[in-house]
Amino acid sequence: MNSYRYQNTLIGVLGGMGPAATGKFLLELTTACGAAQDQGHPRAIVLSDTHIADRTAAILNHDDLPLRQTREDIWKLVAWGATLIAVPCNTVHYFINQFIDEVPVPFVNIVDATLDAAQKASPEGAEGAWLTCTRGTVETGLYQREAEKRHYTILTPDDDGLDQLMTIVGEVKAGRLSDAGIHYSEIAEQLMSMHELPLMTACTELPLAFEASGLSPSIQISSLTALAEASMSEINKLEPALS
Repeated sequence: MNSYRYQNTLIGVLGGMGPAATGKFLLELTTACGAAQDQGHPRAIVLSDTHIADRTAAILNHDDLPLRQTREDIWKLVAWGATLIAVPCNTVHYFINQFIDEVPVPFVNIVDATLDAAQKASPEGAEGAWLTCTRGTVETGLYQREAEKRHYTILTPDDDGLDQLMTIVGEVKAGRLSDAGIHYSEIAEQLMSMHELPLMTACTELPLAFEASGLSPSIQISSLTALAEASMSEINKLEPALS
């Protein structure tokens, strides 16, 4: 007879932002669980909504379409039985944060998870970490505000650096991982020549670019890994209460 570790948990994943990042998140979730067989993993339901409007463009144009789309999608996941929600996209959290308190199941916030990981990973006495992400994420101050609350220093690239990062994100979305890796290694060298700090890959395309870059994994704080590990931590807290 199979032994099911997680009897009641159904993690709802709102993905498609982008599809490759969603797939990578599911792999990270599997790794974070560490079960030896299928039945040891939590069940998951994935809504990969590739029709959600471009988040950075919406932020820069003051358009709330992603807010309406993600609210509808998250409520779909709840209606389908999700007991926990995770969204492997950083920038879209700007919109989700505006309504997530309405949702009756726990939500794993990628910003909190990534900053938790950064604070653990940053060496003793270090200034903090670099924030590599989309222009939209920088414009909203998602990470800066939370880091300030924690008295944790994060550094952001200049306009040229943000342009380079947006190009890299586009390359990952287009499946040009080799190009993305080369370009991420270039901007990593630029940033670390100014301040030798860990690199938060705080757009979920960027961990894929980092993986293709050949850089040492020790300098990365992946938002995908952080979200997966935080999701499993929350699942392990919830399951006894749901059983």
